[in-house]
Amino acid sequence: MAPVNFAVNGTSYTLDVDPATPLLFVLADELQLNGPKFGCGLSECGACTVLVDGEPIRSCTMLMADAAGHTVLTIEGLGSPDQPHPVQAAFIKEQAVQCAYCISGPMLYGKTFIDQNPNATEAEIFESLTGLLCRCHAHVRMVRALARYAQEVKA
Repeated sequence: MAPVNFAVNGTSYTLDVDPATPLLFVLADELQLNGPKFGCGLSECGACTVLVDGEPIRSCTMLMADAAGHTVLTIEGLGSPDQPHPVQAAFIKEQAVQCAYCISGPMLYGKTFIDQNPNATEAEIFESLTGLLCRCHAHVRMVRALARYAQEVKA
């Protein structure tokens, strides 16, 4: 065990954890943040996605030693039920979520992609989601939601 300093959703933490523990488990077990989910444990599916210093990463394989000193944003940190972030609002309006197990991946990868490419075509948005697994197969609605979010980013 060793103290690890990092920030999550705007709050600074110093946690005494094993530096070899995956970030995902610390988020869930220590901070009760359950938006990122354990899917595969191999960085394959994307259900565990969080933003680290603004970049999407798979938290199931990022060790706490590597998270030290960084800023983490989970899906819970984007917005609230009363004031959802525009990307969350777009997913709600397009009914782009069925079971929501995987939603951290498409929402956070998609947000990052659109923020960097607000004029992306639907084909480019779809391509940006490759490598993310959704068992509900809601990809078409997710693409529509991200296209809606892109319109708001451009406005």
